[in-house]
Amino acid sequence: MQETRQNKISRLLQKELSVIFQSQTRMMHGVMVSVTRVRISPDLSICTAYLSIFPSEKSDEILKNVTANEKTIRYELGTRVRHQLRIIPELRFFVDDSLDYIEHIDSLLKEDEK
Repeated sequence: MQETRQNKISRLLQKELSVIFQSQTRMMHGVMVSVTRVRISPDLSICTAYLSIFPSEKSDEILKNVTANEKTIRYELGTRVRHQLRIIPELRFFVDDSLDYIEHIDSLLKEDEK
């Protein structure tokens, strides 16, 4: 029962965070940030968001910028979901480097074929 609610809220937060990041990165040319996964704690107080950042060389810089602006992002998220959620969860951001990992494995496999 509780898990279904967590999944619904995770999807809602992922959608709204991706819209927020899309509007913010529109100003920065050549940078794309997408929210790949969102996990929410059982008590709905902590939201962990995984970000995929392109180009990956700028991921550390952009993650520092995002964590510095957590309160602003949380406020904007709160204005978007205030009618669906009573309490806006605390946000935590991490870089999702699974695409880089897949690319690295793929290049190793191609190297091995030669």
